[in-house]
Amino acid sequence: MSSVQPPAGRYGPTASPTRRRAARIGLVVLAAVGLGIVIWIGLGAAGTAVRWNEVGYRIDGSTAVEITFDVIQDPGEVAVCRVQALSNSHAEVGVQQITVGPSAEQTTRVTATVPTAEEAVTAVVHGCEAR
Repeated sequence: MSSVQPPAGRYGPTASPTRRRAARIGLVVLAAVGLGIVIWIGLGAAGTAVRWNEVGYRIDGSTAVEITFDVIQDPGEVAVCRVQALSNSHAEVGVQQITVGPSAEQTTRVTATVPTAEEAVTAVVHGCEAR
């Protein structure tokens, strides 16, 4: 059985062995660069020095909210956490910067009172950064 060839030039020039090899090399380089980017992003996310877990909060009337959270970081390090009190419409009604550490332990439990401009319905840790 013979193979049917399309008319010459109908679908562009036929690929030469050199052209096929260059295309394969290009795909390998592209895959290696993509893999490198994925690894770089993954290591950056895994290398986050400070993590936190919110434990709970308590509303202290219309003037304050108390939040308890755990900060996980290397012993001896210092972190600054931004804590927000939020209203029913998710507006920020109070904010406070909390310095955590240094501590001999990896996990430090923190309880902070955040003054509010109006009644809050929740309190959250907006983020923590190593200092």
